[in-house]
Amino acid sequence: MYICIIIVNTTKYLIVIAGPTAVGKTTLSIELAKHYNSSIISADSRQFYSEMTIGTAKPSEDQLKQVEHYFIGNKTITELYGAGHFEKEALHTLKNILQKQNVAIMVGGSGLYIDAVLNGVDDFIEIPSEVREKLNAEFELTGREWLQKETEKHDPLYFSSSDIQNPQRLIRALEVYRHTGRTYSSFLKKNKPEREFIPIKILINTRRDQLYANINDRVDKMINNGLVNEVKHLSDFKNNNALKTVGYKELFEHLAGFISLNTAIDKIKQHTRNYAKRQLTWFRNKDHFTEFEPDALKDIIQFIDKKTLLSE
Repeated sequence: MYICIIIVNTTKYLIVIAGPTAVGKTTLSIELAKHYNSSIISADSRQFYSEMTIGTAKPSEDQLKQVEHYFIGNKTITELYGAGHFEKEALHTLKNILQKQNVAIMVGGSGLYIDAVLNGVDDFIEIPSEVREKLNAEFELTGREWLQKETEKHDPLYFSSSDIQNPQRLIRALEVYRHTGRTYSSFLKKNKPEREFIPIKILINTRRDQLYANINDRVDKMINNGLVNEVKHLSDFKNNNALKTVGYKELFEHLAGFISLNTAIDKIKQHTRNYAKRQLTWFRNKDHFTEFEPDALKDIIQFIDKKTLLSE
C-alpha cells in the first residue's frame, strides 16, 4: 500500500521589488504579479497622491488593469501622510491579500516606506519639513564632519552604533533632537515587530549610464505629456509638503519667472539623478537585498522559487 503525502505550502511571502527611479520596477513587478497571480502594493510615496500623475510616473491605465494595484492615487496632496500611516494601512491590505493567496508584491523606491512595512516605524511624531530643510542647508555649507560632531554631541549613543558616513542617517538623528529635545536613540524600538509574512528582498539596478539615460528620457516624456500644465494647476498648493519634490519644485520656479523652462528641465534631470543615487545608497546599506538587472525576469523568478516553495 502506498501513502501519498501532499505538502501544502501555507507560508506567506512578500516579494519586495526596490530600486532607483526609472530603472524599470513597474514593468517587472507587473510581470511578476501575473506569474504568481498576485497583487501589487505601491511603496512610492509620491504615487499616493491623486493630483500628481505625470510627474510621479504612475502606472498607466492599461498597466493598472493588468493586475490589481493598491496605494496608487489613494490620497490627496492636502493630507499629512507619512511612513507610520503607510505601515498601518499597508499591513491591513497585506493581511487581506494574503488571506486569499500565498504571495504579495510590494514595489517602490521609497526606502522609509518599505522599511516601515518590513521592520516597523519608531514612535516618532511628525517632523516639520523646514527642520530637515535647514539641516540639509547646513550640511551643504559645512559638510559631513560637522554632522558627525553634532550627532556625537547630542546623541552619543546613536553615534556609536550608526553608520556615521551616511549623512541622511545623521540628519535624521539631528532633526528629531532639534524638534523634540530628545535623542533619536531614545525613540528607537528595542524589538523588531513580528510580521505574518517572509520578505524576499530584491534590488533592481542597471549600469549608471543606462539609468541616467532612462531618467533623462523619462523627464523629456513627462514634459511632452503635459507636466508643466499639471504643475500649473497645482500652483495654489505649492507649499504643501507633497509638492516639495523633484519635478514639481523646479517647475514652480519656472512658473514664478525665476528660471527658464530649459533650465527647469535640466534641474529636474540632475535632481532626479541625485535622488536615484540616494535611493541606491539606502537599499545597499540595508541587509539581504539581492541585486538584479530589470530585464532578468527568468532569473528573478528562479531566485524567488528557490527561496520559497512557490514552484512546488
